[in-house]
Amino acid sequence: MAFEIPDDLNPNLLGLAWMLGRWEGSGKGTWPGVGEFDYGQQVDVTHNGGDYLHYLSQTFEVDDAGKAVRPLSMETGFWRASGDGELDLVLAHPEGYAEIWYGKSDGAKIELTTDAVMRTKGAEPVTGGQRLYGNVEGDLLWTWDRATTEVPLQAFMWARLQRAAA
Repeated sequence: MAFEIPDDLNPNLLGLAWMLGRWEGSGKGTWPGVGEFDYGQQVDVTHNGGDYLHYLSQTFEVDDAGKAVRPLSMETGFWRASGDGELDLVLAHPEGYAEIWYGKSDGAKIELTTDAVMRTKGAEPVTGGQRLYGNVEGDLLWTWDRATTEVPLQAFMWARLQRAAA
Protein backbone atom coordinates (compact mmCIF):
# COMPACT_ATOMS: atom_id res chain seq x y z
CA MET A 1 0.00 0.00 0.00
CA ALA A 2 1.41 3.39 -0.99
CA PHE A 3 1.92 6.24 1.42
CA GLU A 4 2.38 9.98 1.00
CA ILE A 5 5.03 12.12 2.64
CA PRO A 6 3.24 15.01 4.34
CA ASP A 7 4.20 18.51 3.12
CA ASP A 8 4.79 19.71 6.69
CA LEU A 9 7.06 16.81 7.73
CA ASN A 10 10.29 18.09 9.28
CA PRO A 11 13.11 17.46 6.76
CA ASN A 12 15.17 15.59 9.39
CA LEU A 13 12.39 12.99 9.55
CA LEU A 14 12.29 12.15 5.83
CA GLY A 15 14.26 8.93 6.43
CA LEU A 16 11.52 7.77 8.83
CA ALA A 17 8.56 8.89 6.68
CA TRP A 18 7.85 5.32 5.56
CA MET A 19 6.84 4.51 9.16
CA LEU A 20 3.98 7.06 9.26
CA GLY A 21 0.50 5.61 9.57
CA ARG A 22 -1.16 2.66 11.24
CA TRP A 23 0.33 -0.82 11.10
CA GLU A 24 -1.49 -4.01 12.17
CA GLY A 25 -0.57 -7.65 12.31
CA SER A 26 0.68 -10.44 14.47
CA GLY A 27 3.86 -11.47 16.14
CA LYS A 28 5.56 -14.05 18.25
CA GLY A 29 7.63 -13.96 21.37
CA THR A 30 9.52 -16.09 23.84
CA TRP A 31 10.82 -15.52 27.34
CA PRO A 32 12.18 -17.74 30.13
CA GLY A 33 9.38 -18.72 32.51
CA VAL A 34 6.76 -17.62 29.98
CA GLY A 35 7.62 -19.79 26.98
CA GLU A 36 6.52 -19.05 23.44
CA PHE A 37 3.52 -16.82 22.78
CA ASP A 38 1.58 -15.25 19.91
CA TYR A 39 0.12 -11.77 19.97
CA GLY A 40 -1.64 -9.18 17.85
CA GLN A 41 -0.19 -5.71 17.46
CA GLN A 42 -1.22 -2.25 16.34
CA VAL A 43 1.37 0.49 15.83
CA ASP A 44 0.49 4.12 15.14
CA VAL A 45 3.19 6.54 13.99
CA THR A 46 2.06 10.16 13.64
CA HIS A 47 3.49 13.66 13.40
CA ASN A 48 2.32 17.20 14.06
CA GLY A 49 4.92 19.17 12.11
CA GLY A 50 7.44 19.12 14.95
CA ASP A 51 10.92 17.60 14.82
CA TYR A 52 9.75 14.21 16.09
CA LEU A 53 7.32 11.37 15.34
CA HIS A 54 4.91 10.09 17.98
CA TYR A 55 4.88 6.28 18.35
CA LEU A 56 2.25 4.13 20.06
CA SER A 57 2.41 0.34 20.03
CA GLN A 58 -0.29 -1.84 21.57
CA THR A 59 -0.15 -5.63 21.88
CA PHE A 60 -3.09 -7.96 22.44
CA GLU A 61 -3.74 -11.53 23.35
CA VAL A 62 -5.55 -13.08 20.40
CA ASP A 63 -7.98 -15.98 20.00
CA ASP A 64 -7.59 -18.81 17.47
CA ALA A 65 -9.09 -16.59 14.75
CA GLY A 66 -6.54 -13.83 15.46
CA LYS A 67 -9.11 -11.50 17.06
CA ALA A 68 -7.93 -9.36 19.99
CA VAL A 69 -9.41 -10.64 23.26
CA ARG A 70 -7.51 -8.62 25.87
CA PRO A 71 -4.69 -6.08 26.03
CA LEU A 72 -1.19 -7.32 26.88
CA SER A 73 0.92 -4.17 26.97
CA MET A 74 1.77 -0.97 25.19
CA GLU A 75 4.60 1.48 24.76
CA THR A 76 4.64 5.07 23.65
CA GLY A 77 7.30 7.56 22.81
CA PHE A 78 9.03 9.81 20.35
CA TRP A 79 11.36 9.21 17.41
CA ARG A 80 13.84 12.03 16.72
CA ALA A 81 16.28 12.19 13.83
CA SER A 82 19.19 14.47 12.96
CA GLY A 83 18.83 14.09 9.19
CA ASP A 84 22.13 12.25 8.72
CA GLY A 85 20.76 8.83 9.67
CA GLU A 86 21.43 9.21 13.40
CA LEU A 87 18.33 8.93 15.53
CA ASP A 88 17.01 8.36 19.01
CA LEU A 89 13.85 6.93 20.47
CA VAL A 90 12.43 7.62 23.92
CA LEU A 91 9.90 5.01 25.12
CA ALA A 92 7.75 4.60 28.23
CA HIS A 93 6.08 1.35 29.30
CA PRO A 94 3.17 0.81 31.72
CA GLU A 95 5.23 -1.87 33.49
CA GLY A 96 7.12 0.98 35.14
CA TYR A 97 10.20 1.56 33.02
CA ALA A 98 11.39 3.98 30.36
CA GLU A 99 14.19 3.64 27.83
CA ILE A 100 16.39 5.84 25.70
CA TRP A 101 17.50 4.21 22.46
CA TYR A 102 20.18 5.43 20.01
CA GLY A 103 20.74 4.16 16.53
CA LYS A 104 20.95 4.72 12.83
CA SER A 105 18.61 4.49 9.89
CA ASP A 106 19.88 3.34 6.53
CA GLY A 107 17.09 3.55 3.98
CA ALA A 108 14.32 1.28 5.17
CA LYS A 109 16.42 -0.33 7.94
CA ILE A 110 16.67 1.01 11.50
CA GLU A 111 18.96 -0.41 14.20
CA LEU A 112 18.71 0.74 17.83
CA THR A 113 20.45 -0.07 21.12
CA THR A 114 19.46 1.14 24.58
CA ASP A 115 21.58 3.82 26.17
CA ALA A 116 19.63 4.04 29.42
CA VAL A 117 16.78 2.27 31.20
CA MET A 118 15.04 3.89 34.16
CA ARG A 119 12.75 1.85 36.42
CA THR A 120 10.22 2.71 39.07
CA LYS A 121 10.12 0.75 42.32
CA GLY A 122 8.70 -2.70 41.61
CA ALA A 123 9.04 -2.30 37.83
CA GLU A 124 9.93 -5.07 35.45
CA PRO A 125 13.75 -5.49 35.81
CA VAL A 126 14.65 -4.54 32.20
CA THR A 127 18.29 -3.49 31.80
CA GLY A 128 18.74 -3.05 28.04
CA GLY A 129 17.99 -4.18 24.56
CA GLN A 130 18.40 -4.02 20.82
CA ARG A 131 15.74 -3.37 18.17
CA LEU A 132 15.60 -3.68 14.43
CA TYR A 133 12.86 -2.13 12.27
CA GLY A 134 12.58 -2.53 8.52
CA ASN A 135 10.31 -1.93 5.57
CA VAL A 136 10.27 -5.27 3.75
CA GLU A 137 7.98 -5.65 0.74
CA GLY A 138 5.87 -2.77 2.11
CA ASP A 139 5.44 -4.38 5.54
CA LEU A 140 6.90 -3.22 8.86
CA LEU A 141 9.08 -5.98 10.30
CA TRP A 142 10.60 -5.52 13.74
CA THR A 143 12.47 -7.46 16.39
CA TRP A 144 13.20 -6.72 20.03
CA ASP A 145 16.00 -8.41 21.95
CA ARG A 146 15.82 -7.71 25.68
CA ALA A 147 17.91 -8.17 28.84
CA THR A 148 16.84 -8.06 32.47
CA THR A 149 18.64 -8.38 35.78
CA GLU A 150 17.97 -12.15 35.60
CA VAL A 151 18.21 -12.86 31.84
CA PRO A 152 21.06 -11.88 29.49
CA LEU A 153 20.24 -10.27 26.13
CA GLN A 154 18.11 -12.60 24.03
CA ALA A 155 15.30 -12.59 21.47
CA PHE A 156 12.02 -11.44 23.05
CA MET A 157 9.42 -10.34 20.46
CA TRP A 158 9.17 -10.03 16.67
CA ALA A 159 6.36 -9.21 14.24
CA ARG A 160 5.34 -8.51 10.67
CA LEU A 161 2.78 -5.72 10.39
CA GLN A 162 0.84 -4.47 7.37
CA ARG A 163 -0.07 -0.86 6.65
CA ALA A 164 -3.74 -0.39 7.56
CA ALA A 165 -6.07 1.38 5.17
CA ALA A 166 -6.54 5.06 5.97
